[in-house]
Amino acid sequence: MPPADSLPDQPPDTLDLCVSLSLLLVMAYQAAFLALADSTRRRVFEELRRGPKSVGRIAANMPVSRPAVSQHLAVLKKAGLVGDRAEGTRRIYYIDPQGLAGIRIWLDQFWDDALLSFQAEIEKKDADA
Repeated sequence: MPPADSLPDQPPDTLDLCVSLSLLLVMAYQAAFLALADSTRRRVFEELRRGPKSVGRIAANMPVSRPAVSQHLAVLKKAGLVGDRAEGTRRIYYIDPQGLAGIRIWLDQFWDDALLSFQAEIEKKDADA
């Protein structure tokens, strides 16, 4: 592979920016997948799919305590998957769509590849017919 400074039409600033953005994306989806690796944490996350909720409302549907739900929410928040807002003395948690973006972008590459393979197979069968 040629050195970075000899790549055509790619100023070093652009290449550095692309690498930095790619690294941030990888870090985002890795943190999200690690956070969702725990089955209880996934269930907490899935509870929020139905809409924003307080820790107490989430815990009411869980086999773990409120403090445990709070700890799981803290991990999900650190991974960027959930956000929270103050509502009186309570915190209301919700799924953060921006946090899902890293996972979505990563998964979309597989979907795109699958669709292209499907299209190639259909075109091959059409050509053979």
